[in-house]
Amino acid sequence: MPLLLQITIFLGAALLLVPLLKRFGIATVLGYLFTGILLGPSVFNFASNPIEIQKISELGVILLMFLIGLELRPQRLWEMRKSIFLMGSLQVGITALLLIILVFILLQQSIASSIVIGSALALSSTAFVLQLLTEKQELNTHYGQQSFSILLFQDIAAIPLIAMLPLLAGGASAHHGIAYFAAIIAAFTGLFLFSRYLIRPFFRFVAKSGAHELITAVGLFIVLGVVMLMDILGISTTLGAFLTGVLLADSEFRHELEASIAPFKGLLLGLFFMAVGMTTQLNLLIEIPWLIIGGTLALLTIKMLVLTAIARYMQFSWRNSLLLGACLAQGGEFAFIVLAVAKSENILSQTMLEPLVLIVTLSMVLTPLLYWISTKLIHIFFNQEKTKNNDDIPESEAHYPLIIAGFGRFGQIIARVAYLQHLKFTAIDNNLEKIDFVRNYGGKVYYGDATHPDILRSAGIQQAKLFVLAIDDIEDCMNVARHIKLNYPELKLLVRARDRHHVHLLRDLGIEYIWRETYLSSLGMAYQTLCQLGISPEDVYKSIELFRDYDEKLLAEQQLVYTDEQKVYTTYRNSLAELEHLFESDAQRRDILPEVDLKRHLNSQRVDIAQDEIK
Repeated sequence: MPLLLQITIFLGAALLLVPLLKRFGIATVLGYLFTGILLGPSVFNFASNPIEIQKISELGVILLMFLIGLELRPQRLWEMRKSIFLMGSLQVGITALLLIILVFILLQQSIASSIVIGSALALSSTAFVLQLLTEKQELNTHYGQQSFSILLFQDIAAIPLIAMLPLLAGGASAHHGIAYFAAIIAAFTGLFLFSRYLIRPFFRFVAKSGAHELITAVGLFIVLGVVMLMDILGISTTLGAFLTGVLLADSEFRHELEASIAPFKGLLLGLFFMAVGMTTQLNLLIEIPWLIIGGTLALLTIKMLVLTAIARYMQFSWRNSLLLGACLAQGGEFAFIVLAVAKSENILSQTMLEPLVLIVTLSMVLTPLLYWISTKLIHIFFNQEKTKNNDDIPESEAHYPLIIAGFGRFGQIIARVAYLQHLKFTAIDNNLEKIDFVRNYGGKVYYGDATHPDILRSAGIQQAKLFVLAIDDIEDCMNVARHIKLNYPELKLLVRARDRHHVHLLRDLGIEYIWRETYLSSLGMAYQTLCQLGISPEDVYKSIELFRDYDEKLLAEQQLVYTDEQKVYTTYRNSLAELEHLFESDAQRRDILPEVDLKRHLNSQRVDIAQDEIK
């Protein structure tokens, strides 16, 4: 089968299978691996020439290393130095050492092979973990950020590991010794001078031409050119791509390079993972199940225990420590890369490479299950007392005049302003992580569900003067608002609304003080936009105020008909229909707003500038 036809089949299969598998919660990396397994010799055997495909797909690894280099700006590394270099080095060092000893004793491999295998398996999957944390909306949590830092160190550590492989190969490779490192230093120096005095001026020359598509061409030309040079000099091509990225990390064209190369990197990496899947021998599960299953469980167990112990040593909570261990327990894409390079350097044999690839793949497959166990079982075990009952709010704090229900991004600002004014308040939220975090800083925030009347009574709602309702969930917000309006009609209630439809629902309850969460921010940006376009602040202020009055009147008119689907487009369920409806209403009432001659304002601004220059 021709190579072009094979690549076309692989891309078509990936377009069909990867999105389908992702709908079932399977990560993109695993989707590519499964696609390769299905097309490989283990199932349908479409790959008659997998070696050629793997050579092409290795360009994805090269582009990945280049983009990792682009991310390693000195300022960012310095800001995250403790998390990256301390925790990262501890994790990689301890895990690699334990795995090296285990491989050397149990599998009876040579010292060089044991070092390569242990070090490769110590690396986790950057793409897999970041996607998992993003899907779970946990990337911005404490353990999510620490996971990112450790992954960043692993990406850095993979570079010298790959560069060290020719040395470990000994006599089997010509790329080793003092000459090898001298060539690396000379190449790095040349790349530094080349990037400083040739690449950046050339980028500016291309950018000034206005042909933006050439930025992509320049980026690919630089990477491929450096790769060819490294190959001629006998230096690792991945190391050369990484060094090039580092040298361009502080360039003003870094973002353009990253944006233009990222799609190629993604596609070629997908092809690389499919090539790995094609070489995965599922029959090994039947032939040597003790090695495959035992090796996978040993890898997950060792890495999770090491990471959890390190996190606890760094004074993380049990919850964050266990979740950090669960996230990073699997093998990663760099293990495939390191093991493949080790095979090409004759450090590993094919009979050893195949089970290792399958072990790494299975460890990635089992990671979501391990994460689920950590969140649902282990987490519950260590937080039994906290999750069973709501907090008991002390009587002395139940008489605070202000109660804030919902301590998200909206409620937090209100609480901070009240705190600066020395106003005492009682805050309630049902997010246990958020409560623990705020308590560490002395905040008076309590765990509880504001939809439960007993929680509101415990918070002192009978004595409160003001109740701020900032719950994110619309249904829960409406339940609390109904309860308060029915049982505490004298209590002044201020409510955060998600959108216009939410405003209508709240006004139906007779609530007077309502804030749409993005409304004032949008008006503030609109004000600045018009000012920057040369319109006088007085005219802009007048326009904004007229718009606010008009929008409030429009909102009041829609209040009468918002439940009628014939009068309002699908009762605001379709945001595009709502936007069309609003623009039609705006078009009918444009006569009430002052017409601004923007061209006249801009011309006037140019005249003023010219007069200033003459003076």
